[in-house]
Amino acid sequence: MRVAVVGHLEWVEFARVERMPASGDIVHATDVWAEAAGGGAVAAVQLAQLAGEATLFTVLGNDELGRRARKQLTAQGVTVRAAVAKEPQRRAFTLVDANGERTIIVLGGKLRPSGDDANLPWEELREVDAVFFVSGDAAALRAARRARVLVATSRELATLREAEVELDALVGSGEDESERYGAGDLDPPPRLVVTTSGALGGWMNPGGPFRAAPIPGPVEDAYGCGDCFAAGLTFALGEGQPPAEAVDLAARCGAAVLTGRGPYEGQLRL
Repeated sequence: MRVAVVGHLEWVEFARVERMPASGDIVHATDVWAEAAGGGAVAAVQLAQLAGEATLFTVLGNDELGRRARKQLTAQGVTVRAAVAKEPQRRAFTLVDANGERTIIVLGGKLRPSGDDANLPWEELREVDAVFFVSGDAAALRAARRARVLVATSRELATLREAEVELDALVGSGEDESERYGAGDLDPPPRLVVTTSGALGGWMNPGGPFRAAPIPGPVEDAYGCGDCFAAGLTFALGEGQPPAEAVDLAARCGAAVLTGRGPYEGQLRL
């Protein structure tokens, strides 16, 4: 099965701390590392773990961090289709506390792919079984609709409204105000709406409530849970699984990544 992601990424510096600092505090990191992450990168690698390979349509910075991001993702089984921006690679800092909760500080705006960019081979998406749309402009979303199955994040509602394409699934967090979706927010409406609520599970429309998957080990790091959930949903719908089974696999992906350091170590592999 051929799968792809359309979206942005960041070069992220991670630091593990005992607790999040209060105003004026000094805290000491017990572990630090850096790697390409962010929604597009994490979802693409999770899809590569499930399908054997995946393609990422994105934009990279015109600096060493952009080149390092491409090299890392290629080594992780992702074919990187990237335009190169005039500005440096977008960066972020992430603190992970003793409970595994992450706090993210982002530097700069998203480097979003455009469907009007002739440097990106959008025609390839006609041969793709399933695409997850993380970010981009309306033209990029319309290009992604060429795939047989299209899943998108509710974080990009403004772009989804502008593009006016039918989604096979819309996925987002019910606990994040920026990802809230209500009936009538999109025309045409998505065929399936999946709203997650962490350890409580979530809700499918149609379909009703679903349970969270058991966490297969000690909790290490919550970074990337939502992106891995969405990637698992995209993969399963692309395989033709019914919504309940697709959400079950998505929940397993979200639970698995909790058990690893950073967004990749714990990812579910098939």
